[in-house]
Amino acid sequence: MPQEPLLRVAVPAPVRTLFDYLPAAAGELPSPGARLRVPFGRGERCGVLVEVAVAAEPSRALKRIGAVVDAEPLLAAADLDLLAWAARYYQHPIGEVMAAALPLRLRQCKPLLAPRGDRWRLTPTGRASAPALTRAPRQAALAALLVAAPDGLSGAELAEAAGPGAAQALRALVARGWVERSLPADGARPPPAEPGPVLNEAQSAAAGAVRARIDGFAAYLLDGVTGSGKTEVYLELVREVVSRGRQVLVLVPEIGLTPQLLDRFQRRAGARIGVLHSGLAEGDRERAWLAARCGRADVLIGTRSAVFTPLPRLGLVVVDEEHDASFKQQEGFRYSARDLAVVRAQRARCPVVLGSATPALETLRNAQLGRYQTLVLPQRAGAAAPPRVDLVDIRGLRLQAGLAPVSRRLVQETIERGEQVLLFLNRRGYAPVVMCHACGWVAGCRRCDARVTLHAADGLLWCHHCGSQRPRDRQCPDCGSAELVDVGLGTERLEEAIAALFHGYGVVRVDRDSTRRKGALERSFEGIRSGRFPLLVGTQMLAKGHHFPNVTLVVVLDADQGLYGVDFRAPERMAQLIEQVAGRAGRADKPGRVLIQTHHPEHPLLQLLARQGYAGFAAAALAEREAAGLPPFGHQVLFRAEAAQPAPPSAFLGAVARLVRGEAAAGVEVWGPVPAPMERRAGRHRAHLLLQAHERGPLHSRLEDWVTRAAALPEASRVRWSVDVDPQDTL
Repeated sequence: MPQEPLLRVAVPAPVRTLFDYLPAAAGELPSPGARLRVPFGRGERCGVLVEVAVAAEPSRALKRIGAVVDAEPLLAAADLDLLAWAARYYQHPIGEVMAAALPLRLRQCKPLLAPRGDRWRLTPTGRASAPALTRAPRQAALAALLVAAPDGLSGAELAEAAGPGAAQALRALVARGWVERSLPADGARPPPAEPGPVLNEAQSAAAGAVRARIDGFAAYLLDGVTGSGKTEVYLELVREVVSRGRQVLVLVPEIGLTPQLLDRFQRRAGARIGVLHSGLAEGDRERAWLAARCGRADVLIGTRSAVFTPLPRLGLVVVDEEHDASFKQQEGFRYSARDLAVVRAQRARCPVVLGSATPALETLRNAQLGRYQTLVLPQRAGAAAPPRVDLVDIRGLRLQAGLAPVSRRLVQETIERGEQVLLFLNRRGYAPVVMCHACGWVAGCRRCDARVTLHAADGLLWCHHCGSQRPRDRQCPDCGSAELVDVGLGTERLEEAIAALFHGYGVVRVDRDSTRRKGALERSFEGIRSGRFPLLVGTQMLAKGHHFPNVTLVVVLDADQGLYGVDFRAPERMAQLIEQVAGRAGRADKPGRVLIQTHHPEHPLLQLLARQGYAGFAAAALAEREAAGLPPFGHQVLFRAEAAQPAPPSAFLGAVARLVRGEAAAGVEVWGPVPAPMERRAGRHRAHLLLQAHERGPLHSRLEDWVTRAAALPEASRVRWSVDVDPQDTL
């Protein structure tokens, strides 16, 4: 009996293996990277063909695929290799990893959206060979349609004219090389680049160092103080790479940074720009993804998931604000886009530039070890001087609108000079606590071990952990009192109080709530730049990357939030946030000033930041981490488990702990299981088990086996569990 090819398919399912299928009874053999409809359980799923193998012996038990969706592979060999590597490293089911790399419609096996103006045409070979298609009537009919349409036909026109079977016939003609997709005329040529400022000496040196090794892999840390012109270095390198006919991937931490970055790149890069982020409509995201895959986009600017986008001519990867925690996916497939960007650049043999004014400690450690070359931009661009930083001791002071007397005075003086003030409070909502004045009851989430935040504009109590909402209570559920008081300050309440305190001056609030509607963020930024709003109230959305040249005073209202967190990374993140928001103060010829209000002015973190800046803090933090053996001087894997009842998560993780302790290599420490810092979240009880090792090798050499055996434990069926490699959040 002749052997049949074996199709190894990545199917989106919580199983860490490929699934084997036989080809369809008739039709062309698909190529790796194409999507397939495959029978799975009682239904069908959309999988990606990873490999074509040969069965050792025929198997009648194997099912045949349902249909081949793509006439040509959607993912190239390099894309499949990267995704397979990521699945192995992060210990996540490969089918779910493949699905995460595709736009939503494509995960559902829907046909590709044709780019506007995209057409199918006969190649010269196809035009000469079309009369020979006597034994393939559907292909002959489709070829005849294309012969009669020298300008080509869209996919929809072909489907309407050729009827059923058009897609299969088209795939066959593409496989023969007789039909090709033509590029749309519009957008084929990049717009001319506007001239930019002349690079200063440090910027020129940084760009020159990367340019010298532009044709091979090298990793660079672009360590530039806020306002030092890192984007100008990016643009210089982008123009160089695009001029060589190659593509650039630019990763940014959140969509709030993309509008102004996109504007600068569109004006200055001289390239066709694509954008990918969650704020786009699904159709626009898919078209941008396809434009990058087909080479019609020279530069792709995107958030975390853009790291997987196919780019056949990749020549440079840039990760802006590389320290940002949002580059780590915290649910499902828990990957780090920053770390994968380095892996992708290495595989593409091109440079990767990690830019930040406050580099992550892991990145600084890699630079110390020589894995990354450090490029320093020590001064602000132009004549701008670094801002003066002062700690304001607010112990025992009467605050108005959250401001100490000295802060109120300086805010008043600043806005009277016609300059702007940024009031930073990383706590959205109206009040973080709703309390009964009679008995002390505090409103909590009914599904989490957490307090709820009052959002007064909506009249809702909102849990910022699970997202649940409910109307605010009219009376205390414990004692029946109607004396419920709002305690504390959120950005919504701060905006109201600031408007009353500085009556007559415009106030704008920028946080996730105020910018929820489409276009709201852009309108806020336009009002800030026009000077309509002298007073800016905001969360970390205002702290990163924005250029507001008229902001000369920054007040950090509550610097104490990150000083005593349960996560060992809390001080690092607080230092980064304070340094980033401080960088908004003072640009060009206007000196800046930063006031950090605190109840703990003697705290070493704040003292280091005020006196030595982020570099001083980072040196001390690295020394502390090394003494404790914590990352980046150690490597961690976190097993998480949750269930509706409290016992199963601990039971499952206890069994995993016994398995690991019985076979762990030397140097692997097992901590736990213990309840998660927030034990109950979204109605489910949670527990953690942490594995840590000084060297990565002993930990990762056995990890795949441990994960496989953990999945087979009887206790595994009673919990929802996951593996987080290199965890960034332990809550």
